[in-house]
Amino acid sequence: MVSLPGPPATNLLRFLFLGLSTLASPSRAKLDLHMPASLTGLQAVESAEVVLPAWYTLPGEVSSAQPWETSTVMWYLVQEGKDPDQVLAYISGTLSNKPGASLVYPMPSRNVSLRLQGLQEKDSGSYLCSVNVHDSQGKERGHGSRSLKLNVLVPPAPPSCRLLGVPRVGTNVTLSCQSPRSKPAAQYQWERPPPSPQVFFAPVLDATRGSLSLTNLSTSMSGVYICMAHNKVGSAQCNVTLEVSTGPRAAVVAGAVVGTLVGLGLLAGLVILYHRRGKALEEPANDIKEDAIAPRTLPWPKGSDTISKNGTLSSVTSARALRPPQGPARPGALTPTPSLSSQVLPSPRLPRTEGAHPQPISPSPGGVSSSALSRMGAVPVMVPAQSQAGSLV
Repeated sequence: MVSLPGPPATNLLRFLFLGLSTLASPSRAKLDLHMPASLTGLQAVESAEVVLPAWYTLPGEVSSAQPWETSTVMWYLVQEGKDPDQVLAYISGTLSNKPGASLVYPMPSRNVSLRLQGLQEKDSGSYLCSVNVHDSQGKERGHGSRSLKLNVLVPPAPPSCRLLGVPRVGTNVTLSCQSPRSKPAAQYQWERPPPSPQVFFAPVLDATRGSLSLTNLSTSMSGVYICMAHNKVGSAQCNVTLEVSTGPRAAVVAGAVVGTLVGLGLLAGLVILYHRRGKALEEPANDIKEDAIAPRTLPWPKGSDTISKNGTLSSVTSARALRPPQGPARPGALTPTPSLSSQVLPSPRLPRTEGAHPQPISPSPGGVSSSALSRMGAVPVMVPAQSQAGSLV
């Protein structure tokens, strides 16, 4: 790479000094460096190419280069806060340049336009062109310099789409879209493609931040959402799929409804069961069914039977009455009965006689007459005769 002696800043200052000295010297012709009058700056897209137009003339001479003149051409990139960076230098027929930088026309030529290819964002800045012309004897004939601004634009890089929130029925979510690189800053647009096309606008859409707010979600809002990031030189897009689920809240409501129905069903079953049980209790307790088993007949213990007024045997009065007497009964002893108002006196034992029939008992123990006993509320008692086998006759 060929360059002027010294650092680029020194070379630039030297060329500027030479240009001023040329203008101040009346013996030297003035060099006019031209650029389009209406052109104050250029814009180009990253990865593309651009031409920075520039040409010079000497007063009183045609625009084509003369055989005697030799020109030195320098292009610099000047960025704020940095030293000037040499992009191209053509000195004494030797060209040195950075990758992607070249002259549009081969030298010698008075058109010194610069071509830049494969632009990057870092190539933005002010480009200074400085031209110094010498004659065949090496005498300087003129010097001039001009600058032109270049702004390299960057189309939006493919953005990233995100879903913020839990997409359940009745909740709110936010769809976010951001492009990592864009110059100028990208603007964002959200939309839904067919079969349910929809375009969103403010206030649900923030076109600067790329966010889309969806509130009170429903299952009909499920689907694909496309984000378009765009600026004046390009666009890019991404998409996110929204799947709205019923979620725990709807499940709780459905569970509550099902639980209520089950509870009502159980309550109705309990009511029906209660009514059936009440009807069963209303039936007579002594209702004898056809297929019921007859109760076992209990043996009648001696001296413990009570006879009703109509001459039929009654139920056993107590467990003590069912037990056989521990010893011989005393004559004239009284046996208690369940009745509180009267007592029944047992009949005196009669001697057993083979084949004898029961004899009526006329006198009452203690000499009390039958009429007196009736007035006292006593009930006549008949003692059945027993055979030798011990059965009642």
